[in-house]
Amino acid sequence: MGKGGEDYGKRENFGKQSSSEVFPAWAKDVQECEEKFQVNRQYGLSAEEVEKQWQIYGWNELEKHDGPSIFRLVLDQFNDTLVRILLVAAVISFVLAWYDGEEGGEMEITAFVEPLVIFLILIVNAIVGVWQESNAEKALEALKEIQSAQATVIRNGKKFSSLPAKELVPGDIVELRVGDKVPADMRVLCLISSTLRVEQGSLTGESEAVSKTTKAVAEDTDIQGKKCMVFAGTTVVNGNCICLVTQTGMNTEIGEVHSQIHEASQSEEDTPLKKKLNEFGEVLTLIIGLICVLVWLINVKYFLSWDYVDGWPTNFKFSFEKCTYYFEIAVALAVAAIPEGLPAVITTCLALGTRKMAQKNALVRKLPSVETLGCTTVICSDKTGTLTTNQMAVAKFVAMGSRSNSVRSFNVEGTTYSPFDGKIQNWVTGRMDVNLQTFAKIAAVCNDACIEQAGNHYVASGMSTEAALKVLVEKMGLPEGLNSVSSSGAGDTLRCSQTWNEIEHRIATLEFDRERKSMGVIVSSSSGKKSLLVKGAVENVLERSSFVQLVDGSIVELDQTSRNLILQSLNDMSTDALRVLGFAYKEDLPEFATYNGDEDHPAHKLILDPANYSSIESKLIFVGMVGLRDPPRKEVRQALEDCRAAGIRVMVITGDNKNTAEAICREIGVFGPNEDIVSKSLTGREFMDHRDQKGHLKQSGGLLFSRAEPRHKQEIVRLLKEDGEVVAMTGDGVNDAPALKLADIGIAMGIAGTEVAKEASDMVLADDNFSTIVAAVGEGRYMISSNIGEVASIFLTAALGIPEGLIPVQLLWVNLVTDGPPATALGFNPPDKYIMKKPPRRSDDSLISPWILFRYLWTSGVHGPVNWTVIGLYVGLATVGVFIIWYTHDSFFGIDLSGDGHSLVTYSQLANWGQCPSWQNFSVSPFTAGAQVFNFDSNPCDYFHTGKIKAMTLSLSVLVAIEMFNSLNALSEDVSLFIMPPWVNPWLLLAMSVSFGLHFLILYIPFLAQVFGIVPLTLNEWLLVLAVALPVILIDEVLKFVGRCTSGVRSSKSPKDKKE
Repeated sequence: MGKGGEDYGKRENFGKQSSSEVFPAWAKDVQECEEKFQVNRQYGLSAEEVEKQWQIYGWNELEKHDGPSIFRLVLDQFNDTLVRILLVAAVISFVLAWYDGEEGGEMEITAFVEPLVIFLILIVNAIVGVWQESNAEKALEALKEIQSAQATVIRNGKKFSSLPAKELVPGDIVELRVGDKVPADMRVLCLISSTLRVEQGSLTGESEAVSKTTKAVAEDTDIQGKKCMVFAGTTVVNGNCICLVTQTGMNTEIGEVHSQIHEASQSEEDTPLKKKLNEFGEVLTLIIGLICVLVWLINVKYFLSWDYVDGWPTNFKFSFEKCTYYFEIAVALAVAAIPEGLPAVITTCLALGTRKMAQKNALVRKLPSVETLGCTTVICSDKTGTLTTNQMAVAKFVAMGSRSNSVRSFNVEGTTYSPFDGKIQNWVTGRMDVNLQTFAKIAAVCNDACIEQAGNHYVASGMSTEAALKVLVEKMGLPEGLNSVSSSGAGDTLRCSQTWNEIEHRIATLEFDRERKSMGVIVSSSSGKKSLLVKGAVENVLERSSFVQLVDGSIVELDQTSRNLILQSLNDMSTDALRVLGFAYKEDLPEFATYNGDEDHPAHKLILDPANYSSIESKLIFVGMVGLRDPPRKEVRQALEDCRAAGIRVMVITGDNKNTAEAICREIGVFGPNEDIVSKSLTGREFMDHRDQKGHLKQSGGLLFSRAEPRHKQEIVRLLKEDGEVVAMTGDGVNDAPALKLADIGIAMGIAGTEVAKEASDMVLADDNFSTIVAAVGEGRYMISSNIGEVASIFLTAALGIPEGLIPVQLLWVNLVTDGPPATALGFNPPDKYIMKKPPRRSDDSLISPWILFRYLWTSGVHGPVNWTVIGLYVGLATVGVFIIWYTHDSFFGIDLSGDGHSLVTYSQLANWGQCPSWQNFSVSPFTAGAQVFNFDSNPCDYFHTGKIKAMTLSLSVLVAIEMFNSLNALSEDVSLFIMPPWVNPWLLLAMSVSFGLHFLILYIPFLAQVFGIVPLTLNEWLLVLAVALPVILIDEVLKFVGRCTSGVRSSKSPKDKKE
């Protein structure tokens, strides 16, 4: 058994009270409870007893947990391998820049740009990190706002109507009224009104308000079954009562949720992205170290030489200047290998992902959630409000037929409170027989709910079942001849209901109570005739009915055949998990013949005593019945199919009852219509008692957990994470908050969700819709990438012995500025054709798959939808190759390169340029670059130092061009550019233009060109750049073709495939 199973039924000690003192008040009768707390409900506690209880139990408030200090948060931001590497690189770069400055080098400004930029990146990264983490404990603060501020308490025989709720202690006597927020966990002692209903769905997950009673229940009853208890943070929606405080502060159910949220926040793990970045950083550190040492060793001969005498080295000659030069090359290599722009690019791409998700109603609160969604393997979804609309709707109603042994059924479409959402099937508007008119009248008049339009949707006030009946009345319309009666405008939301209420004016209400399970209203028609309209549980209404009304309005006796037929229809509707209400009426009301609501009328005394309601509601005429439910959302079935295709399992975890949850799960496709679900549908308690919990969770297909409590949800999430699953958890209530916090990504509901759930979550759904999660997962499957291919370029430069082709400040410019616009624009890519047909990456998958590693060792790779793209051999050959071409060739594939007048050297001379001073008769001609003329008469060997500025410009331009062209490859991982052409993402074309524009800016503005150590290029030189860079597209097309063949994903599907 898991940890949660071992702890089942126990309560941790967060207050002054120990867990052994928990008194099961729900299992004891009222008298035992009063005796336990030594209190009398009329007198309450004395001041001395209150003080004594306070010493034991403390304040009735939730504990405040101190979060980490700002200093600790700042330090934590540097507990990252990549960040530490960056920090070291910045320090070394700064020292070298200082050294160059001391010597008065002309590259002094350039040298200082690099370390300052790196420091700036680290500061911004730390600020963002601290801001995100400082919000982590806000869920606990939101939880406190749920608590009641004041309470009506009886102490010393006096009633205090506004006592601060935090001063309550166990044993206090509290009076609750309609609208009150319950201030503590309390045992109901007595009902002042005939009924008491409490909205506790946010704590228990139940979709309707719960009727409370004073009767004790079994000690091992779950929270939903504790009908004699009211819980802190819930709301009274109907009735008045007197209660006894049994638990306060951290010992309440909401206090337990508080402690679970805190515990979950303490055990938060790194996201899959963070783990991969740390692994990547550790490997990168090792590789960088090895390559830097190797580069330095390759060039030892240039700054350290010796002669051999008798086989032993002697006459050592050491050049500190050249040693420093090659050390700078090694540092440049390290800077090239370190993705300086990675934190900035990650933040940019994730932020862009949040923007795209927001457009799809998914509001991301924590940036790493974007990437985590793409790795999700299991979605644990709440039922009420996520898979369903959380808006009761009539699905079917049954009216009497033309004979007493026949009935008529009508199916009703629609899932919301909008009267225009769906219609009644096979319904002819205006042609309502007498029986249907009576049916509509009862639904409209015996009803206290109201519906209003708020923006583009409709909201209900009052009981959700009654609101659904009002919607049904609007869909039924009015019979011919009644339209002119209504004084309401045609555009009124409840025009039909208002018309019936004008025809039948309500003068008295027989409130619902738990004994008769019905509600009645006495109405007076325009002619003054009185009648009684009743709705309630079908069995109870039928039991008090003696007649039935037929189609034409005629009344016949309710015989056993009719009764059985009605009960069979009830059974059929209940099997479909519908909540069924029966409708009846009565016209023979002699006691109320002259009653008009006057308190002095004799009949008024009958209304005041609920004990008379059953006799008034006798000899009723049965009219029909209606089946209601919280309907599934239309989009959910397709979303679940998308999840299956994407390899994501869906588990439904709900606080609702088992039968209702199973029916909904079958309807939306979690289970098949005839699937045996005995082993797949468990209550929360059954799961906690299961012998093999992990084995149960590993079952293929969907799973359902009903009657689930917060600790059950938390345990399920914990076990899934232990098994390596990446878990997304949805929820809207206080009871969901601990699991939302513990899950890899917690998703809260924006409309129906409590503030506690929202603050505990990583993402909020603005439309409370499950299909939005699936859409967001599709977006999250796009990953960012880092281009570190400059490593190959610098390594080849050092290995071949040629002059340095790219300096650190140029690499920073490419990584941070030039690559930025395409990285951003690729976030606007249309979804990859097959992105939701592939299984999710597991959290323990390698960051770079073997195929991607091979593929991007041959091509460059910028910001594609692949996991990471590693620029390799091709970019190295291209950037180094164009450098060599300029020095050794006067033309390339017909492109004339001699226009600037530069001198050609052999490859051998270029590779051994360090020996230039020893060359005899070596001379070079001046060459032009823009308006500048470079002359080397005084020192021909300077041709390989300051004279390399044109070759460096070509290398940098090739690198930029390859990055731009390869961003086209990144439109899709496997789909060809012929299938997904560049214009599918016009933003990318714009971004490429911006990046080229930025590159032209530093080339053709003299001051910037000096800072970056480059010169303007001619038209022919740009043609050379294009000739070297464009092949990257052809190479990647070939590799995409290979990728499609090896992965089994084709670039197009046949109609037959689509049907399948």
